[in-house]
Amino acid sequence: MKLVLGQDQQELRATVRSFLAGLSPREGHRPEVYARLNGELGLSGLIIPEEYGGAGAGLTELAVVLEETGAALLPGPFLANALAAIALTQVPDKELLTAVAEGRLTATVAPLPGGSDLVTASRDGEALVDGRLAQVVNAGEADVLLAPVTRHDGVALVAIDLTGEGVTRTPLTTLDLTRSQAEVVLEGARGRVLGSPPDGIALERAWNLFSVALAAEQLGVMRASLEAIVGYAKIRVAFGRYIGSYQGVKHKLADMHCKLEQAESIVRYAAWAADESSGELPEAAALAQAYVGRACFEVARDHLLLHGGIGFTWEHDAHLYYKRAKADEVLLGPPRTHRERLADLLEL
Repeated sequence: MKLVLGQDQQELRATVRSFLAGLSPREGHRPEVYARLNGELGLSGLIIPEEYGGAGAGLTELAVVLEETGAALLPGPFLANALAAIALTQVPDKELLTAVAEGRLTATVAPLPGGSDLVTASRDGEALVDGRLAQVVNAGEADVLLAPVTRHDGVALVAIDLTGEGVTRTPLTTLDLTRSQAEVVLEGARGRVLGSPPDGIALERAWNLFSVALAAEQLGVMRASLEAIVGYAKIRVAFGRYIGSYQGVKHKLADMHCKLEQAESIVRYAAWAADESSGELPEAAALAQAYVGRACFEVARDHLLLHGGIGFTWEHDAHLYYKRAKADEVLLGPPRTHRERLADLLEL
């Protein structure tokens, strides 16, 4: 087991961090930045196999990138597209994988692995999809939606064309101002069933990989929050002393640091399991979301509180980290569900 990043992975981190430096989450989604992220760095195809035009990297490398995009609170569909790429690697589709790898297509996902309320009919060999999805991350920026559909022979993954007829996307007002969501209503929307017969094991693995990927983003949010408040504690003076010299502040910062260290170990282990030890992945993925999701929120909360009054102002970024942490905490279900899943896997 290797939990320390290698030289190539450290260079990848440095490259992404340099690219994201100076970007502000307040600017919202900027398509030109997203295009450069994919075009210049090729990150949309990072984990896609080389035979489809991708880099053929593993979850460890994707986790490194997501940690940096999380730390920068990168707006836009990068996480959603990465999760879609993960799903497509488990249920391969050459056309979609190639388009995503080349940055020609942006995809998003509906929750996996369980089936949804969507229903499909077939006409002239094409799947027509009906139903409603109340909240889909970055549906407004995506071209394709990957969603599970319960059929008579199992749960299948369906690729739905969001740009065609029969699709209504309604933007939602969300807590996280840096990541959009939309309600998606489908009425005979064009789609394609991926995988035949449906492979529930592949979708289960995709769900586990989603959990690891999201935990990596949460780790980045934690790191940026801690670094910001440590820097502030060194320069903010209250009652004639730097606030970092007060014992109560020191204790809180130490607690935040411990949570970050534990979260990093869990994420590195889970990413290693995804790449090297598939048998350990289910437990590692459940552990990642059971711990990191809550820890991320607590660190982002204390980051905001320790800033005092300025942390509650709209002009400061503290509230954006707080909101991203809370939204991420429940994106794949609340920590309680992951704790229950971990307990079942360990037969507790």
